[in-house]
Amino acid sequence: MTEKELIHELSESIKQTTNIKKELFSKLHVKRGLRNDDGTGVLAGLTRVGDVVGYERKPEGGRIAIPGKLYYRGIDVEDLVHGIQKENRLGFEETAFLLLSGSLPNKKELELFRKLIMKTMPLDHRTTMNILALQGGNIMNILARSVLELYVYDENPDDISKDNLIRQSINLIAKFPTIIAYAYQVLRHDKHGRSLHVRHPYPDKSVAENFIFMMKGKEKYTELEVKILDLALILHAEHGGGNNSTFSVRVTSSTETDTYSAIAAGIGALKGPLHGGANIAVKKMMEDLKKNVSDWKDVKQIDDYLMRVLKREAHDRSGLIYGIGHAVYTISDPRAGLLKEMAAELAKEKGREEEYALYELVEERAIKTFMEFKGPNAKQTCINVDFYSGFVYDTLGLPEEVFTPLFAMARIVGWTAHRIEELNFSSKRIMRPSYKSVREIQAFVPMAER
Repeated sequence: MTEKELIHELSESIKQTTNIKKELFSKLHVKRGLRNDDGTGVLAGLTRVGDVVGYERKPEGGRIAIPGKLYYRGIDVEDLVHGIQKENRLGFEETAFLLLSGSLPNKKELELFRKLIMKTMPLDHRTTMNILALQGGNIMNILARSVLELYVYDENPDDISKDNLIRQSINLIAKFPTIIAYAYQVLRHDKHGRSLHVRHPYPDKSVAENFIFMMKGKEKYTELEVKILDLALILHAEHGGGNNSTFSVRVTSSTETDTYSAIAAGIGALKGPLHGGANIAVKKMMEDLKKNVSDWKDVKQIDDYLMRVLKREAHDRSGLIYGIGHAVYTISDPRAGLLKEMAAELAKEKGREEEYALYELVEERAIKTFMEFKGPNAKQTCINVDFYSGFVYDTLGLPEEVFTPLFAMARIVGWTAHRIEELNFSSKRIMRPSYKSVREIQAFVPMAER
């Protein structure tokens, strides 16, 4: 037997041993994917960091869908964003302070916090050289390796005291943009033969502006571009303790492992296409739609295309309209609405209003087509934040390779806030759920009888 044949035989064995049918979960009252029968998540913990609201419970049982709400430390994210926009300033650093500390900073606290982040943003020359030496086509993997490497350079990496956790959190929030930008420049040079640009972040710029600068160069971006990237970072900074990557960080943190190992777990979870790659999937779907719909204003052509997608006859044959639907939100995703507001401004500035209008029309028709396809018992659905985020990043001139890393660049705030909370519960306990074995007991067979 060759090695290739052995691998194939093992693969065939796996098919037999992992065939656990969906019906068995219901029969044994097991929550598949940690979901209740009505699709809601199983309550696995308590948090004061963030809250995702898409429905209300009925007294007699069941739930009622309501317009989506997202809260950061009890503050409605729509109020947070509109309050910052009203004062015509950027807000990602303020959001990070809020999520880490639990309260909004005053002017002096915010200025000191911002200076600390900017002071910490440059990379140690060893980290820079290691990123330049790393090869690979996925920046998320390079980000994970770089985070684990930061453990080596931390003088106190295993200390889980509150002061040290805050120090490490700020270090990661500050360094993620630089690591991602440098990793992209290396990929761009290595894979596409382009010039290698290693730009140092400015001490007096915001996280959003420094990232665009490190990606695109000086005077190659506008004030509106900085504002909308800052908004995207705010909207992706936190989404409750139940999303897969944050839960991964909390599970890992419950063992009292070091910060860098826990965050690497979150990066690995976010890298999965079912979690952090949805905005790329939307972009690819829309590119395919443009090739197959000759008139972007023709409702019938768009409806026909979307119906073929749902029937697995078009695009990637997955049966999914990407950017539509969410585990919690059903009537509306507040993040999508906020991003859509500024996406319209950006499209106007960049001369992509016709394409933006197509997105709006697809949003409207996709929801209608989905409901028709599912029939009279279909659950209400809405677009999620990923529907417009890919369009926004592309309009900003950012490449697909950084779409998911951008998600991580924002969500590192939520990850670290939840890690700090997990390690400071007065009644903390290592997470250890239970799995029920459904394999029959069998006897050991001697080698000569197999």
